[in-house]
Amino acid sequence: MADHDSPISLNPAAGGTMAKQLVRAESGHWPVPEGTVLASAFSRAGAYMLDTMFVMGILLIVTSLLGGAGGNILRAYDLELLRSGGKGTVLFIVDWFLILAGNFLYHKHTGLRMSRSLGHSWFGLAVVREDGKPLQRGDWDRRAFRKLAYAIPIIGPLYFGIRDLLRIRSRHTHQSSIDLAVASIVARADSLPPASRQHLR
Repeated sequence: MADHDSPISLNPAAGGTMAKQLVRAESGHWPVPEGTVLASAFSRAGAYMLDTMFVMGILLIVTSLLGGAGGNILRAYDLELLRSGGKGTVLFIVDWFLILAGNFLYHKHTGLRMSRSLGHSWFGLAVVREDGKPLQRGDWDRRAFRKLAYAIPIIGPLYFGIRDLLRIRSRHTHQSSIDLAVASIVARADSLPPASRQHLR
């Protein structure tokens, strides 16, 4: 068959595998380093659950020590406390401030210091920009802030969480809405080139 009759025309000079060239044609670009294995939705969900258990565990210990059994962070999920008025309402608001602030600071500072969270580290994952370069401070701020949506009771996991898991599974880039907002990817750390994982802790 002559070249002009071929239904698929790939440019050998473009580099990469046939699959990557097809992805480039579909999405317009694919700057991910060659050989990178993107993280699965399952491993990303597991990493987030570990992170949440760590943050809530620390908050539970601290608030139990400071407020006693009746003042621990788990009271944030007691709507009767909100309806009680007075100190109960104040405690409810303070608890939710601690949960949101704790999650934001955790995801921001683990990102800045380790270039990933403890959960990501446990699952052997890395968070990098699409081209394999480290995220900047502003990127970690935006990621941490957007992750607060997952902490909202009921709506967080059942809407935002499931929506992003479905996006990760369906998109060829395995990117969640948070990844798309900051041009990041989550990949298996050991699949990244050495230059792209030297900043990981």
